[in-house]
Amino acid sequence: MERTLVAALLLAALPTVASAMDQIAVQPNALKWGPAPASLPTGSQMAVVNGDPGKDGPYVVRVRLPAGYKIPPHTHPTAENVTVLSGSFNIAMGDKFDPKKGEAVRAGGFFTAEKDMQHYGWTTRPAVIQIHGMGPFAINYVNPNDDPRNAKPTAKKQ
Repeated sequence: MERTLVAALLLAALPTVASAMDQIAVQPNALKWGPAPASLPTGSQMAVVNGDPGKDGPYVVRVRLPAGYKIPPHTHPTAENVTVLSGSFNIAMGDKFDPKKGEAVRAGGFFTAEKDMQHYGWTTRPAVIQIHGMGPFAINYVNPNDDPRNAKPTAKKQ
């Protein structure tokens, strides 16, 4: 008799579970792409999949990277977890950018950079990566001159 009651309760809960699952599903065509934050070199685009990367808590973002894109050596105050969704993304550890080092992570591959681990990345062809972790997301460049937020404004031509 108890099994029947438990089964009935579980079956009654299924529509609620299915509704909740529908609310958390994100289809690719629903993503809103825009320029990546100023902390990343220009040329990439970002879409928030889940959460808020600027706040405490879990987040998931996707980043479109053009061919020849470079992210200079940097660290993060939290672990960074990256899945390559398309193309390939080169990742290497260290405080000096050296394209002879590292590994090309192909679509379907994954890498992680632990908190405060110095690393850098680049593309040789367009790629889409998905980053997830605990926010807030922050990037700290090893060399402050590499930080796009520190770039001096260029004079406009008249």
